[in-house]
Amino acid sequence: MRFKEPPTGLWTRGRRVARSIGKRSGRSQEMPSKKPVVVVSRKLPDVIETRMMELFDTRLNVDDHPMTKTELIEAVKIADVLVPTVTDRIDAGILSQAGPNLKLVANFGTGVDHIDLATARQRGITVTNTPGVLTEDTADMAMALIMSVPRRIAEGERLIRSGDWKGWSPTFMLGHRIWGKRLGIIGMGRIGQAVARRAKAFGMSIHYHNRKRVHPDIETELEATYWESLDQMLARMDVVTVHCPHTPATFHLLSARRLELLPKHAYVVNTARGEIVDENALTRMLIRGDLAGAGLDVFEHEPAVNPKLLALDNVVLLPHLGSATIEGRVDMGEKVLVNIKTFADGHQPPDRVLASMF
Repeated sequence: MRFKEPPTGLWTRGRRVARSIGKRSGRSQEMPSKKPVVVVSRKLPDVIETRMMELFDTRLNVDDHPMTKTELIEAVKIADVLVPTVTDRIDAGILSQAGPNLKLVANFGTGVDHIDLATARQRGITVTNTPGVLTEDTADMAMALIMSVPRRIAEGERLIRSGDWKGWSPTFMLGHRIWGKRLGIIGMGRIGQAVARRAKAFGMSIHYHNRKRVHPDIETELEATYWESLDQMLARMDVVTVHCPHTPATFHLLSARRLELLPKHAYVVNTARGEIVDENALTRMLIRGDLAGAGLDVFEHEPAVNPKLLALDNVVLLPHLGSATIEGRVDMGEKVLVNIKTFADGHQPPDRVLASMF
């Protein structure tokens, strides 16, 4: 495994523990009395990695390379705790080769669609995530895209850099105001509600579709209209923004059929997961002019992006920046630390992922 020596003097001791871990026998849900072996799949903020080194027998990915499947298998064979991120596919093939000591997958992130939760449960492995700390950052990014696409901000910025701008004109690069427009929110959880508060402040009319209707007090605060039928909501919206989790039930939730329900003047914004939107269908509609534009922070096959999207001026494309703030990433790391330490002390971690959540 290509875990490199971290910039501290603790790595030698860590290697000695690694050599002995294979001699351990299977054990119960409780951690051993010695420091648990924690394997971290990607580079985390320095303050988080330092604290991990202090608390646990930690293996860091210093060069931040995306781990291969072989490396992930090696990791789960030696680890008591695996700390993966969204870039790591922790599927049944990997979990089936985990050593008897792996009892916790402490995900660095809120979404857990990259982890085979059913296999984890079958093998007695607890899974945790980091909910709540990314709400405001992701909502900020969604609102930035809601603003950027209709007002052609990215397109105008590219024009300035090209040197082709000839000066102001009354009819030059006209966009659309967002004040007074209808915003359709798909998924009215923490992030969806945070986006609604921002959009309401910008004078947008709030509409939403969710598995369950939110509390009447929230609807009153946000002046939000609930649509039980997603199809009916889509046909009436000016902007649609996606904030539901990616699950088998939400794969291509915005399918070609549903995208065609949107008015031609509508915009689509996605800061959730790329798989929720049929990206090929969306691209075809944008090319034909059947949609006004899109703001995408996530992609169906990321890091690959449909090359046809790259050629469109009416699309703003971002490299999965929704949670990319220093504060947010440190908060995520602190939640991971708390989940591991609580579990290692023999208690239920606060952010345990339950089957009923998905």
